[in-house]
Amino acid sequence: RSWEGAPYSTLVPSDEVAINYRHGLPVITLMLPTRSERCQFTVKPVATTVGAFLQDVQREDKGIVRAEVFATDGTKVSDATLMEVLLMNDFKLVINNTAYSVSPPVKDKLSSEHATELEDIKSLVHRLFVALHLEDHQIRKERELLQKLDYLKGELLPLEQMKARITDSADAKTSRLLWVGLALMSTQGGALAWLTWWVYSWDIMEPVTYFITYGSAMAFYAYFVLTKQDYIYPHAKDRQFLHYFYRKSRKQHFNVERYNKLKDDLAETEESLRRLRQPLHLRLPIQEISDKD
Repeated sequence: RSWEGAPYSTLVPSDEVAINYRHGLPVITLMLPTRSERCQFTVKPVATTVGAFLQDVQREDKGIVRAEVFATDGTKVSDATLMEVLLMNDFKLVINNTAYSVSPPVKDKLSSEHATELEDIKSLVHRLFVALHLEDHQIRKERELLQKLDYLKGELLPLEQMKARITDSADAKTSRLLWVGLALMSTQGGALAWLTWWVYSWDIMEPVTYFITYGSAMAFYAYFVLTKQDYIYPHAKDRQFLHYFYRKSRKQHFNVERYNKLKDDLAETEESLRRLRQPLHLRLPIQEISDKD
């Protein structure tokens, strides 16, 4: 169906229907036929359809019995068409027996202006959301972190007590081993002195002491081959302590892996809580809390 086939008496120039943009929205100004006054209709292009716009026009002027829209080639525009699509090209607006020739503003200019308005609105909405909801989000996140902190501390408490007992036992065994080593070295020195001055002479004991020294050097070299570390007393002590600690842990069923995982989670939660509280106390922008990989 085309508007050319529909009866109308007048083709009104385009200046009788004006389209302007205010605050990013198109405002259509036209003359109401029975009220003989100009009326403005503000439409939302992405939400309003042609049918809804025509209904608004008919509700404004009860004397309008016919309201339709046609393309420039005479094809009737569906009522379900969005106004955003209609305003891309020229069209004919038929009200009762009068046809209005409408030429919307240039599309590129409208698109640029509309995009600028939308960006301003988005920026304003974002700032309002941050101002109204960010503090509530921070407080809720802080409460969640505190609950997680309490849970981790509760899980770690019995493990910490068991670890303290195992650590004390391993440390005592390591200390005893060190004292035993000192006692053996003292005994060896006293025996060599007794054999040298009271039983034999230095001529006899000199080869013995040489082989004892050489045997000690071989023992230190064997330690390096097995551990890939130099025989340094603090390192050797720590190595022996860990040996006793893990052996005692297996006997008492102490889960070292779970304990280390809980400690890492506790440290991460405390760091997240510290970073979250800093902007709350100083009124600074919140720092992003990244998830652990």
